[in-house]
Amino acid sequence: MGRMEQRRDKLRRLLRKTGAKSILITSETNVTYLTGFTGDSSLLLLDLNGEVILSDSRYTTQLEEECPGLNLEIRKAGTTTWELTQNVIKKAKISQLAIEADSLSVAQLDSLANKLPKIEFVKTSDLVEQLRAVKDKEEIATIRYAVEIAEKAFAVIKASIRPELTERQIAFEIENQIRSFGGDACSFDPIVAVGPRAALPHATPGYHRVEESDLLLVDWGALARLYRSDLTRTLVTGKISPKLERIYGVVLKAQVAAIKAIRPGALLKDVDAAARKVIARHGHDRHFGHGLGHGIGLQIHESPRIAANFEGELKAGMVVTVEPGIYLPNWGGVRIEDDVLVTRDGHEVLSTVPKELADCVIG
Repeated sequence: MGRMEQRRDKLRRLLRKTGAKSILITSETNVTYLTGFTGDSSLLLLDLNGEVILSDSRYTTQLEEECPGLNLEIRKAGTTTWELTQNVIKKAKISQLAIEADSLSVAQLDSLANKLPKIEFVKTSDLVEQLRAVKDKEEIATIRYAVEIAEKAFAVIKASIRPELTERQIAFEIENQIRSFGGDACSFDPIVAVGPRAALPHATPGYHRVEESDLLLVDWGALARLYRSDLTRTLVTGKISPKLERIYGVVLKAQVAAIKAIRPGALLKDVDAAARKVIARHGHDRHFGHGLGHGIGLQIHESPRIAANFEGELKAGMVVTVEPGIYLPNWGGVRIEDDVLVTRDGHEVLSTVPKELADCVIG
């Protein structure tokens, strides 16, 4: 049995617990995960015995290449995907249909319900996302590759930073280097923030120049073969002030403490607390306002979420970010982020970019 068949069988086991015998997958990312199809505008109807992809003629050949042997329903010109979906569901004589409540819009659900009044719709959440949270060997190998590309790109960026460069120029060059090293694109729009702008955890690169401050925060990642990496380093582009040395030291200690807490069975909120306690002990608890980390994979933010308000525990095969930060308005911010694999007996830090303060100084 192939990887995709195994994933769909795991979904069927979860589907049985909902009481429904069929599920309509509307998240394009989940369709990709369950079938290997990389196009868009397509749905997957899965029941306890089989499945069918609902798509259009633009993708007929691509579907045959990426999903050989999978049943296809291709809509005709002049009809919509939702009309095709309604017809296929009618033919299947489905009485209960599970839907992805996090993906299907209210308008789309209302449309289906109006056209299919005899069907009971069962709202589900995170069924496929549960499966995606634990990566298989091939997924882990691909994420390693995405990390490697991101690190190579950053090495070039770090070596070529000049005082006159703007945040935007550095962000554009990050994507250029990622593509040069074999990546498909950035995992997300890079965050490049000079000085006080680094106090914004999701700052948008602008026209501020490196020479305007002693501090430069870079948050970037590579998309490669559908999977993503996510890293952050805070660089010193001028003098190391006592305040910067102190803040950086606290963030690094917090990150190290959290990484040490990562292992199968560790509670998500406990891993978050490991970092948060260090930061609070140094009086900066109100300056760390976001969760400690998140899963990465086909999407840049996916299950699990490592935060104080998230229940659940880590499992072997999960790949998560660990990214504590301290953000001081009108001064700047420090964040350090690595990608970490949960192993059978602990953890492995996949990223290798040096992060001691001395290693982050630009000559």
